[in-house]
Amino acid sequence: MKIARIEIYQVDLPVRGGVYRLSGGREYTSYDATIARVITDCGTEGWGESTPFGSTYIAAHPGGTRAGIDLLAPVLIGLDPRHHDRLWDTMRNTLRGHRDARCALDVACWDIAAKSTGLPLCDMLGGRITEPVPVISSIGGDTPDAMRAKVAAHRSEGFTGHSIKIGATEAEGGPQLDAERIRACLTDRQPGEWFLADANNGLTPEHALRMLALLPEGLDFVLEAPCATWRETQSLRAHCSVPILLDELIRSEADLIHAIAQDTCDGVGLKVSKQGGITPMIRQRTLAASAGMVMSIQDTVGSEISFAAILHIAQSTHRNLLRCALDPRAMVTLSTASLDAPIINGGAAAPTQPGLGIQPDRSLLRDPVATYRN
Repeated sequence: MKIARIEIYQVDLPVRGGVYRLSGGREYTSYDATIARVITDCGTEGWGESTPFGSTYIAAHPGGTRAGIDLLAPVLIGLDPRHHDRLWDTMRNTLRGHRDARCALDVACWDIAAKSTGLPLCDMLGGRITEPVPVISSIGGDTPDAMRAKVAAHRSEGFTGHSIKIGATEAEGGPQLDAERIRACLTDRQPGEWFLADANNGLTPEHALRMLALLPEGLDFVLEAPCATWRETQSLRAHCSVPILLDELIRSEADLIHAIAQDTCDGVGLKVSKQGGITPMIRQRTLAASAGMVMSIQDTVGSEISFAAILHIAQSTHRNLLRCALDPRAMVTLSTASLDAPIINGGAAAPTQPGLGIQPDRSLLRDPVATYRN
């Protein structure tokens, strides 16, 4: 089996609710998705997606994703899509960094590999764990009352985890507003719910400590990605009274090893496009599990194709270390594929069909923006 053709598609994913806010005044109204279709010489096809937040989140942006694919796709033609490590080596040796560009191609090849065996992808990643995967919402920064209402709305849809965005500027209200946001979102907390207060690297240690000092004792939440640098994060770690989960600072296996060695965090948020696909996600999952770190399996954002990859990885992750999986479908208004994964009683299950278990909407994708073949 060899890769014979690669097609790349571009789709705009409008933000559900009109606008999504992160720390530091960052706002998004739409996400630019890159979707890859990999076709083999025997006709089997695989699909993958990479949807960066934009140019102000990490060192990735949609135009760069497709520019990177323009370098990577030609060197994959003729290779076996089931040889994941060899494919990864080839992409790494062709383009350093830019893991977001590798993601859609890597996921599509895993989709093919699973289809070639007749197995759902989770059975290729260690085996299905029968319990449903707990799903988490993503609540953009807003007024405390509005964020509380959004948590309630997602709770009514079956979400048992909630990632609430913090990181108000001093002009917006600073630590006082962030403390009020956390307090409001946890006001109606139900048994079994899990909360992340996610700063997306937008806090200084001083801001974080002021915010924590304003909160009442006993609030049960995890502080995610508080600071932009390792030094700031380590400084906060020495004085922080709540668990810390890292996200944006973990962009490679070496970063995760560094976090473990320095005892910088208690958990890690692994995002498929940020890590570069399923191949590095599995490597990092093993490292985190060996260190006893809890994990959230996520992506920056995306559609059904992204969620399918997230769900299969999470479905095969040991439940005592898995805290949640992000459902990016709840963040956008456009559907790119059929995916039978409803949220029931706070969880979802990976499809049982071979591969990712998705059927892309070809009428929505229209013509590819790039095609690569021999």
